[in-house]
Amino acid sequence: MSEAVKNCLKSWITARCDEATKNWIDASCELIGQNQLPQLYLRFGLVSRKVPKRNLELSADELSNAQNARTNWRPQNWSLIEAVRSLFVLSLPASNADEYVKVLDRLFGAGEVSELVALYQALPLYPFPEAHVNRAAEGIRTNMRSVFCAVAHDNPYPADQLPEGLWNQMVLKCLFVEVSLFPVIGLEARNNAALSQMLSDYAHERWAASRTVHPELWRCVDVDVYEPAIEDLSRVLKTGNDVESAAAGLALTGKKSPAAAELLSLQPELKEKIEQEQISWKTIHEQLFESP
Repeated sequence: MSEAVKNCLKSWITARCDEATKNWIDASCELIGQNQLPQLYLRFGLVSRKVPKRNLELSADELSNAQNARTNWRPQNWSLIEAVRSLFVLSLPASNADEYVKVLDRLFGAGEVSELVALYQALPLYPFPEAHVNRAAEGIRTNMRSVFCAVAHDNPYPADQLPEGLWNQMVLKCLFVEVSLFPVIGLEARNNAALSQMLSDYAHERWAASRTVHPELWRCVDVDVYEPAIEDLSRVLKTGNDVESAAAGLALTGKKSPAAAELLSLQPELKEKIEQEQISWKTIHEQLFESP
């Protein structure tokens, strides 16, 4: 995977930099590839001065190449600077997990916010993936919103590597800090009974305090593994607004539970809109986070 990812990064960077910048990047990669750690630390910090500040704006073909290089890699929102920083880290020889993690720890420890974002969103690209779970946990615990989103959003690492408890913590924090769940990769695949109960309890706490419940919460409440949530979704369908009811309908769709099918059948108009894809988690995300 590493070589394919590096080749993607190199091609994107080459297409977007002038000759002088490309020469500096190539020279940097060569030095870092010789395991010259002082050069990595120095040049990693110099990237923002040497590389143009612009988004990658990847083409459809480039995004397809990214998927082929690393399943579920979503660099569509990366900047050119972030791509170069990732390339530098991936240019480091990786023969020992402990040594590689030590180097990453130093970069993370000294990183400014923009550098941390680049480092965290590249978690799925690093060698020794099992060795970076604790680092991902640090990113989830941070109070820096952009850094947290670098872990949680458009990043396949959490779904691939996080233990259940840490995954559940990340999902709940998205709701706490009011960032969308839609860009989180692997929500349905990682749904579990503990998370469903946790989110149901959280919804009850908010209702008891006369507070609203974020509609995206119901995407992670699976009635097939936590049956009491049927009552929660029934309540939302009866009392919720259009967006909340749509979310409840989506949460009931495709479930094995006869109770879920029966409850959804009582909402024929909503069921039809879901079947015709007029309502989806994407449309709910757009209404909640992208509407003016």
